[in-house]
This record gives sequence, structure tokens and C-alpha cells, in this order.
Amino acid sequence: MASTNLIIFSLFLLLQALIPFSIASDSDDLLIRQVVPGAEADGRELGAEHHFVLFKSKYNKVYATAEEHDYRLGVFKANLRRAKRHQRIDPTAVHGVTQFSDLTPEEFKMSYLGLKRKVRLPVDARKAPILPTNDLPEDFDWREKGAVTGVKNQGSCGSCWSFSTTGALEGAHFLATGELLSLSEQQLVDCDHECDPEERGSCDSGCNGGLMNNAFEYALKTGGLVREEDYPYTGKDGTCNLDKSKIVASVANFSVVSIDEDQIAANLVKNGPLAIAINAAYMQTYIGGVSCPYICSKRQDHGVLLVGYGAGAYAPIRFKNKPFWIVKNSWGETWGENGYYRICRSTHNLCGMDSMVSTVTAAVKTPTN
Repeated sequence: MASTNLIIFSLFLLLQALIPFSIASDSDDLLIRQVVPGAEADGRELGAEHHFVLFKSKYNKVYATAEEHDYRLGVFKANLRRAKRHQRIDPTAVHGVTQFSDLTPEEFKMSYLGLKRKVRLPVDARKAPILPTNDLPEDFDWREKGAVTGVKNQGSCGSCWSFSTTGALEGAHFLATGELLSLSEQQLVDCDHECDPEERGSCDSGCNGGLMNNAFEYALKTGGLVREEDYPYTGKDGTCNLDKSKIVASVANFSVVSIDEDQIAANLVKNGPLAIAINAAYMQTYIGGVSCPYICSKRQDHGVLLVGYGAGAYAPIRFKNKPFWIVKNSWGETWGENGYYRICRSTHNLCGMDSMVSTVTAAVKTPTN
């Protein structure tokens, strides 16, 4: 009986989420109260305009004309409604106002995602060996072990793929040498034009997108990556200015991990942080919690870094603990949980996050006499 009630309740939430906002009867004030924490003052609810003022102040938003200001206010209101919809579909997370709340979904995808549209693994991709999974720890986090650099910010450049790549190689280099280095994404943006020969239009293209496996192939052929400080990030496409004598981290090999989540966890524990692709539909409005949406496309459009997992966070809507993955993003520390995203684990490729997972091994230079 309890399971039947849970199913009925879940279906009720889902049907609510799918009701078009144009016919919803909720007022803007009710909407704000639902998706903006603390949206009340002196016993009265604050309107969207007030929260837009707070939003502009918090994120230093300035608009060139009154027309642009009014347009962005309209987009902000639309995103409040979108956050409400996400909250209904994804009740174990918190959704609301983020630094992207004045962007349309199309603008957000164009500027802050960047995984190539035609995403599939090469036919000849090297497969990671199957690892034992019987002794995996219940919780694991590479941040606690010193293998993860601080959260970075790609800015309004579709270079997420380069941050996923550097994060994986930073972790692999740490495992190989004990040294944590911040590696250059700009080197990849400017210099990496590697292509997948099996897919037209799949070349790495700086702020116009790329693929992590292409980038690993580039690093393997070029000799590796330099430090961030030797090739600083600009967030813009530029001319390649690589000094190979400054390369500090090299790729020995890379491989594709099985879609099986136990294998992903085993490779994470053994080989370090993993480069993964994900569908970022819920990330524009994500504030915190464990994201476990009832509906999510498996079409990946964003490259991120898998750094750990947890045994469970209590999800009252679903009446049980939900194990989760810990994902490092590249939108700065003001987004999400100090720059991180938690998403449900053991949910069979939720948001496509299991179907493009890569591990990389760093080459260790042999000292010369």
C-alpha cells in the first residue's frame, strides 16, 4: 500500500511539473516564494522586480539600454518559472536564481556549455579493463586526497571540454608524481584542433566546443600541457602560442570506461578523477542538493569532472537515501555547491552521465643522468 501511494504521489508531482506555465494560476509572488529562499520581508512577499535588483547587485549585471534591461527582466521572470518547474521535476535538489537567470536557455547553451553536438565515442576507442568492484569504499572523494585543483571559471566561452580534460590530467599527474599542478585550458582552446575522423564537424574548436577524448589525443601527440600560469586563461579564442619546453604533464594513454556505474566508481577510485559528459538541462537553475530529476535527456551537452561519490543523502520526497556522484564544474565557486554538482548515482545513466566517461594515465618522465 505504501509503495502504491508513493507511485501515485510521484505521478502527481510529475503531472504538475508538465502543466504549461501559461495556464498556471500561481502569482509571481507565490512563484518567488517557492524558488527563492527567504523571499519574504516584514510579513509581505517581495516581487520579481525586487529579486532582479538583488540579482543584478550580486552578480554585477549592467545592461546598456533600458530596452535591454526590460528584456532581461522578462527573461529573469521566465527563468523563475523554469526554476519552479525544475523544482517539481527534481525535488531532491534546490533550484532558483543563479548567475545565469537573465539568460535564455539558448543563450546559456551557446555560452556556457560547449560539448560538440555530435557526441559519440570513436569506434576504435581503447576500452578500460574491467576492474574488481567488491571492495569499493562506501564514500570516496579525491578532493580530500589532494588530487583536485580549485574550481575554475570558463566564462562565456564554450570551453567546458578543456576544463574536463585538464581536471582529469591534473588528477592523473598527481597520482603519478604526488604533485598537484593547475594545467592550462587556454592551451587547448588555442592549439587543439584534433578531430574524430569518424564524425564530421567533431573537431575541437576552442570556445565553439570540443570533446575530451580529442583533447587527450592532442595532448598525447603534442607532448602534454603546460601550467596555467605559463599559458593563462583568457576565455577567448586565440592564436596558439605554445612553448613546448614548458610542458609539465604528459599523457601516457587514455581509455573509455564501461557504462556500468560500479565500473565507473572502480575506475574513479583507482585511476583518479574522470572526464565525463552530461546533459546540463537542470544545471542552469541548480543551487544545491542531490539532483535526481524524474525526466532528463541523455543527450550530453556539457563536459565536467567526476571527483567522487557518496553513499546517500536523505531525500524526503522519495523516502530513502539517494547515493550520489560529486561533479566538479567550471562556472566558478558562486554556482552550485561552491562550484560542485551532486547528481543521483545508481539511476542507470541519468542525464547521460554514464555513457561518455574517460580515464587518463599520466606519463612520468625518467630522470636523465
